[in-house]
Amino acid sequence: MTRTSLDRTLRRSYWILSIVLVVSLVAKLCEHIPGLAGTPLEKPLKDIYEYLKDMALVFVTVVAAYLANVFQRRQMFVTALKEEWREIIKAKSALFTYTQLDQPTLEDYLAAFCAISETIDNMRTVYENVGETDERIGLYPFAPLHDMRRAFQTLEPRKNVITPEDRKLVRDAILQSFYAVREGFLGELDLEAPESPILIFGARRLKKPGQTAAAGSYQVAQTAQHDRLVPPDPRIYGFLKELHDKEQATPKAWRQVANGAAAHPESGAAPETPAPLT
Repeated sequence: MTRTSLDRTLRRSYWILSIVLVVSLVAKLCEHIPGLAGTPLEKPLKDIYEYLKDMALVFVTVVAAYLANVFQRRQMFVTALKEEWREIIKAKSALFTYTQLDQPTLEDYLAAFCAISETIDNMRTVYENVGETDERIGLYPFAPLHDMRRAFQTLEPRKNVITPEDRKLVRDAILQSFYAVREGFLGELDLEAPESPILIFGARRLKKPGQTAAAGSYQVAQTAQHDRLVPPDPRIYGFLKELHDKEQATPKAWRQVANGAAAHPESGAAPETPAPLT
């Protein structure tokens, strides 16, 4: 079920539910509403209210089951969309890789061609063609995939002498078509902006090395427990400790080290929080 179909179904359900609620409210209060109280309509309205009250559980159960089925169909559709999107990305990568090869083999070509061909055919498990009827084929829903295929076919090694310029032109055409597909295809997934986006280039890790006092104490206690229950092999322990200390004392883009060293639980001291490098 597409997003549009889901929205249409939910709107229809909300309207029906609203109408039922309004009718039940009017039926309940009919004896207090001018123009209805004391008229021949009052008794039928009360009967309607009693009927709706008696059928309330059935009505709620039916509506809940219907909406559950609708959302289940939507979830299945979204899952199929995500799988098809993965196939599109794989096909794009296969075509892009091929255009980078100076001397591709026929096997390279056939593997990449099969990737885009299978992706095009697999779209039939997600969408029917636009304007398709029992008599007419309709239009393929994401035509840029065929642009990618046609551009790639000009690089078939059995039929053409391929130059670097040819490969670059095909590569640019493939990327342009892929970006066009991405813009339309992902719109079907109801994607939302992240709550904690990182919108700057050259972003860095903001957290500093270190841990809470409780975590450091637990680490020290766990080390002591291991040493008591299973004494370490000096050869292996010395080897691993040397590697650990060297790694922790080596500054990295994601790890800042204070004074070229870091405290370890084996020493029995709480680890220090390293200061930023200058």
